[in-house]
Amino acid sequence: SLMVDVTGQTRKEKVILPSYLQGKKPNTIPNKKIEDPASGKVSTSSLATRQDLTGFHLIPPRVTFGVLKEGCTYATTVIMKNVGVNFSRFRVKQPPPYTGLRVMYTPGPVAAGLQVELEIEILAMLLGGKDSGGLEEVSHDIEILTETETILLPVKANILC
Repeated sequence: SLMVDVTGQTRKEKVILPSYLQGKKPNTIPNKKIEDPASGKVSTSSLATRQDLTGFHLIPPRVTFGVLKEGCTYATTVIMKNVGVNFSRFRVKQPPPYTGLRVMYTPGPVAAGLQVELEIEILAMLLGGKDSGGLEEVSHDIEILTETETILLPVKANILC
């Protein structure tokens, strides 16, 4: 029960469920539905009522690099898991060069239940020529285009000059 904790005592604060358990998908833009004659249609009665038969979850859902030294390159890994019932394809729209961001991944279909790693790399460089007090914030949403939606992966970093 959500009313008691592991020791059996009543909870003092409300339990916040993750968005994937609530059925919400943050930072996504649904694509327009286009009937694709090549893709199969699921018509089993147990799955016919569910709307969300395809989709990916990002783990973690956002990337924060923290404070970075100017001129250095940093990288982190984001896991993209296929939580649908069919294999799905995706592609990543590479960020513009002025952001210093680059996404490296292996293209191809991802089977249901499997995952693929996206390596997010950032070259810490200053965008403007003005003095910003020693710290400049870089923020960009990486677009991941799937068959059903566009997922936005927010990336933030602070560059120390």
